Amino acid sequence: MAENNNTGVIDLQQILQTIWKQRRLFAKVLPTVFIVSCLYIICIPRTYSTDMKLAPEISNGMSGGTLGDIASSLGFNLNDMQTSDAITPLLYPDLMDDNKFVAELAGIQVESLDGEIKCNYHDYLKDYQKKPWWGDVTDWIKSLLPKGEDEDEVMAAKGLENSPYLLTKDEDKLLEAVRNNISLRVDKKTGIITINTKAQDALICKTLADSACARLQTFITDYRTKKACVDEKHYKQLMEEAKASYEKARRAYSGYADSHSEVVLESYRSKLNDLENEMQLRYNTYTTMTAQYQAAQAKVQERTPAFTMLKGATVPIKPTGPKRMLFVVGMLVFATILTSLYVTIKK
Repeated sequence: MAENNNTGVIDLQQILQTIWKQRRLFAKVLPTVFIVSCLYIICIPRTYSTDMKLAPEISNGMSGGTLGDIASSLGFNLNDMQTSDAITPLLYPDLMDDNKFVAELAGIQVESLDGEIKCNYHDYLKDYQKKPWWGDVTDWIKSLLPKGEDEDEVMAAKGLENSPYLLTKDEDKLLEAVRNNISLRVDKKTGIITINTKAQDALICKTLADSACARLQTFITDYRTKKACVDEKHYKQLMEEAKASYEKARRAYSGYADSHSEVVLESYRSKLNDLENEMQLRYNTYTTMTAQYQAAQAKVQERTPAFTMLKGATVPIKPTGPKRMLFVVGMLVFATILTSLYVTIKK
């Protein structure tokens, strides 16, 4: 009994003929998909994006010694991204999870490229964001629904409306929108920080990138110099107290010397010497505190990190999204595949 070798073989020619016979269906589906895709993607607002690259100074906590030399000969660098600070550059992207850091970015002043919008970024996201028409319909429907107790009024009554860690639902959504528009990435090998931002306006996009970079530099600088600044403030206070004490002793010595200039008694001379010695001690303390204060100032300058701008943010010329042509072509290809499968399975 001969076996049927054609069992289970797919006849591509027959499939193509079946699809060709249903070309009228394709003539209906593809134009419809094209029109619907165009109408949909045109309603999506265009967005611009820009990026900048920053190289921060890294404080190495250890040199590696002989082990580091051996690793270097094998192509490894033990000092990469190794720092004596508790917050390493690899943790900088986690700053976007902190409400306070994001709230500071929401308070920056922005201006649109045409100059018609001048406000802070919080109000820009709240009042000037373009939405598709169905977004306006959704907001209108939500406005018709019954509302409960106003959270803003409750928090205002408690005096907590300015806390970045106690937000209303609307404020939380705004901060989430800020997080979605700003991206921080750190290269694990080189330590280069890349800041990417997007916005519906080209100039606001650049302003957002510059502000994010400035806030990040301020945070890093404050963290690196925090202890040195505390020491500087302490020695400044001690210096001012020593100066006041020295001036008080100097006035006492001068006043006593002027009022007893013609007195030759030994007791008066002894007291004058005591006042002079006291003034000298106060002066020595003052000079010592002054030197300590100057050393603390130098320590702050030493701990202040340097930043190298590898690539500055530019005002984008062309929008980066959405990709309208690619979207429409992709939808047509997807519709063609689905229609072909439907025709093949059915027939």
